[in-house]
Amino acid sequence: MGIRTSAVYSDADADAPYVAEADVAVRLPGVTPAETYLRPELLVDAALRVSADAVHPGYGFLSENASFARLCAANGLTFVGPPAGAIEAMGSKLAAKSIMADAGVPTLPWIDVTTLDESALRTAADDLGYPLLVKASSGGGGRGMRAVPDSGDLVESVAAAKREAAAAFSDATVFLERLVVSPRHVEVQVLADTHGAVVHLFERDCSIQRRYQKIIEESPSPAVDGALRERMGRDAVVAAKAVGYVGAGTVEFVMDDQGRYYFLEMNTRLQVEHPVTELVTGLDLVGLQLLVAEGESLPAELADAALSGHAVEARLYAENPLQEFLPQIGTLDTFDFGEVPGVRIDSGVETGSSISQYYDPMVAKVIAWAPSRREAIRKLSTALAGARIHGLVTNRDLLVGILEHPEFAAGNTDTGFLIRHSPVELGRPLAGPESQRLHAVVASLALVVWKREGASVQQTVPAGWRNHRSQPQTITLEAGETRYRVAYVLDQGTVRAQVNDEDLPEVAVRALAPDRVVLVVSGVREAFQVKICGERDTPTVHVDSRIGHTSFTRIARFEPTSSAALGGSLNAPMPSTVVRVLVANGDVVAAAEPLLVLEAMKMEHTVTSPHAGVVREVMVLQGATVRDGEELVVIDGNEE
Repeated sequence: MGIRTSAVYSDADADAPYVAEADVAVRLPGVTPAETYLRPELLVDAALRVSADAVHPGYGFLSENASFARLCAANGLTFVGPPAGAIEAMGSKLAAKSIMADAGVPTLPWIDVTTLDESALRTAADDLGYPLLVKASSGGGGRGMRAVPDSGDLVESVAAAKREAAAAFSDATVFLERLVVSPRHVEVQVLADTHGAVVHLFERDCSIQRRYQKIIEESPSPAVDGALRERMGRDAVVAAKAVGYVGAGTVEFVMDDQGRYYFLEMNTRLQVEHPVTELVTGLDLVGLQLLVAEGESLPAELADAALSGHAVEARLYAENPLQEFLPQIGTLDTFDFGEVPGVRIDSGVETGSSISQYYDPMVAKVIAWAPSRREAIRKLSTALAGARIHGLVTNRDLLVGILEHPEFAAGNTDTGFLIRHSPVELGRPLAGPESQRLHAVVASLALVVWKREGASVQQTVPAGWRNHRSQPQTITLEAGETRYRVAYVLDQGTVRAQVNDEDLPEVAVRALAPDRVVLVVSGVREAFQVKICGERDTPTVHVDSRIGHTSFTRIARFEPTSSAALGGSLNAPMPSTVVRVLVANGDVVAAAEPLLVLEAMKMEHTVTSPHAGVVREVMVLQGATVRDGEELVVIDGNEE
């Protein structure tokens, strides 16, 4: 469009790809959101310093902040979004529900419980009827949201939602709403200009969620037919007109198994999942946002926009589904999807990027388009499974597990999918035990060549050479919690190997290098990509193939002794802030009893006791910042 761009960045984002891609970039000193991206005056000052004339707020931080929109206008900056009044009206879910009800858009019963004492809270909940959902009035993304199945969880759920909402949105207002059990989450994309035109661009199904946050989205929804699509689109346009909306926005609905839908909220911004709409309509939503912001009318052809094919998006997160989606931090040693026709990668990271504890752990959106839903799902699954993602744990294997599940393939999904189907089962490594053993042999072979290339003496001696070829070389590798003792003999292009004393079939070696190994196993030729990084004595080895990915750490032949943590101590799973301490020295605790609450990457994580016992020592105070692995609490005792 011929528009020059500027960007802002915190110190934690100084090396992020977008900073280099912008024409100019302005530093915001600090690393936390409160120091940087959540300070309107810093952003406006940055825009003025580079002579920008418009601000696009993206889809996070201040994108739905009415005060920020007003501050931009007061400084002569065009805010690429709706009027401040529309943001305000929809920014409060409570106010939005009232407006929608008055406009005739279907809504669920609700009640504001922010200031109620415990007795009044219980009465209000009983009047609404269980199950309920406690929700933050501000913000979104699943922050400040808790399901309340019965009265036993009510008080703590409301308190936890208030804390999380206050931390994420600086607004602790929460309300209770009747919970539709395992509904579909269906949303409608709307666009409006300053001349009164409002159109909808069909629906997206966002029912696959964890912690009330979407991880897979698609358009069109497999549960919406033409008549239902028309009704939902009409109500979305009514909702937008009711608040004088301008720009791109999303009207979100929950839908039960009878096809009845209810207004959930309106996101007054571009959505993370907007690419699926772009791919099925052929439209550039960001381009249309900028067009509207310049005062132009929406193109007349939008009224005749049609769906073409099917698009599916998966959100790739730095988190461990096998440990209750615990966020991960670290460096991406490799981030490479290659070129997959029909697949689009939207990402803020690249090989070498660091994932910090300060921001949301999403690292990429992977979107596939095809003429049919079945083909789009297959393309997306193939792209994810074949990606080389090294250096930290992601939810990649879980995403593939979902996409390849028969229930998802049939379109029978709802927000309870990951409750019915265990993330631990769906997220099992794509490389099973047999594949991991073969990967361990590949890693061992690549390591020996890598070591020889770096040798300072006897460089002409070939890798794996032995005086007595009957005697195997041994190497110990670790992948997760599993150790692999690999004993192998490399002799004239063949490998005889044992892994943990289990014989593998004889393998022919067709190519052997530190970054690529080609083997013939039982008559089947397999190519393996290898990346070795880290310390020379204890390197990390990443192995990728058609049978999955495995990351190994080489264990030193003689492990150094180190000071162990106190027996019974619990450690921080990642850098975080202690938001609540629930026990004191001397307290008797039961197994699985909450001990303290940590906050990192905008999410709370409760640390529980692994067994019954007595609290010997609480090592941290509320408000403290703790390092990865830092001792938190020491528990004496056991289950007996």
